[in-house]
Amino acid sequence: MTDPALDAEALRERAVASLITARDRTTLLTSCVDGPDLTAQHSPLMSPLVWDLAHIGNQEEQWLLRAVGGQEAMRPEIDGLYDAFEHPRAERPKLPLLPPEEARRYVSDVRGRALDVLESTAFHGERLTEAGFAFGMVAQHEQQHDETMLITHQLRSGPRILTAPDPRPVPLFTGPSEVLVPGGPFTMGTSDEPWALDNERPAHRREVAPFHIDTTPVTNAAYQAFIEDGGYDEPRWWTAEGWAHIRRNSVTAPLFWRRDGGQWLRRRFGATEAVPPDEPVLHVCWYEADAYARWAGRRLPTEAEWEKAARHDPAGDRSARYPWGDADPGPEHANLGQRHLRPAPAGSYPAGESPLGVRQLIGDVWEWTSSDFLPYPGFRAFPYKEYSEVFFGSGYKVLRGGSFAVDAVACRGTFRNWDHPVRRQIFSGFRTARSESV
Repeated sequence: MTDPALDAEALRERAVASLITARDRTTLLTSCVDGPDLTAQHSPLMSPLVWDLAHIGNQEEQWLLRAVGGQEAMRPEIDGLYDAFEHPRAERPKLPLLPPEEARRYVSDVRGRALDVLESTAFHGERLTEAGFAFGMVAQHEQQHDETMLITHQLRSGPRILTAPDPRPVPLFTGPSEVLVPGGPFTMGTSDEPWALDNERPAHRREVAPFHIDTTPVTNAAYQAFIEDGGYDEPRWWTAEGWAHIRRNSVTAPLFWRRDGGQWLRRRFGATEAVPPDEPVLHVCWYEADAYARWAGRRLPTEAEWEKAARHDPAGDRSARYPWGDADPGPEHANLGQRHLRPAPAGSYPAGESPLGVRQLIGDVWEWTSSDFLPYPGFRAFPYKEYSEVFFGSGYKVLRGGSFAVDAVACRGTFRNWDHPVRRQIFSGFRTARSESV
């Protein structure tokens, strides 16, 4: 039998490591720009970076110091300023936000106290602290805001200030273009992943008909073929809402792309470069992904299809944590954690492929699915309705798999992301599917 004290120590070490990794990334994203860039709103779609910084600290204070540690509020007067539901992003620059240095002191003070709380917390008896859930939730929350801040860096004007090595070059992928996923039931979601969030729960059986899915995400070269064939000028490929959206907003290519003579260029974190043909296409909205799929004679996979392709092992009729198995992601498995500032070429990471041979299901680009964001059977909001429940409905589409901007703590085979179908500033791409009979 495992010693409970050893289990608790391992959980404590995991929580500390996850919190430190998140804070190191937050520090990088907020220290590489000066005061005006921290307080400016670089897009009405995004918050000022300094709002994200203090919001991270305020959430950590509320959940770890107050809810877990039972401590009095440090700065109760700022709770409303950093309530994401009280103030839409477009309004946040007008709020009396903490100045950069004060925000840094605040989040540092909160973190010091949170680590003290962690040292004295028992990881059993209370649902919020069972297996260290509250600490995992806070680490995931910070990493999600780190991804949001990285999006802000992509949207800001000015020269390149973030750098990272490119993914390792790989030979052009020459494997099969699609994989058959057998029909039948599989286990979707999770009831035992300790840091899984409420919308990933509970595990339940789901029946899926046989289908084919792309072996890799759709590439820039494939998407360019759609553009060159007049894809943005042909209404039959688009839903009525999608056609109205691209016409109203003059959308003719993925965000950040522009044509220069016969060449497509893109802006990536302050630098302009030729669009690499073998990378997964990035910064497309759901309407664009759906239109491409129709043009290609295919469709977007449902969320259940995507998860079966990613987690189901037909040999053992079980669902693994990740396509490659139950082991935590390593650099050989997936492009995660902002190690690179771009997707890896299609066909990379053979060590991360699923038992059926599908690649890059985790990392590189978030993948749009055809599904609305809805609760699983037996869903229960925890620890607060505003994380998931208030977003359920037809207004949001589900994305799966994570991107190069996602940390492993906030990415697993059951993890669900969601956004409006018009959003494309996010690190979103897609792969297509078809029913077996098509």
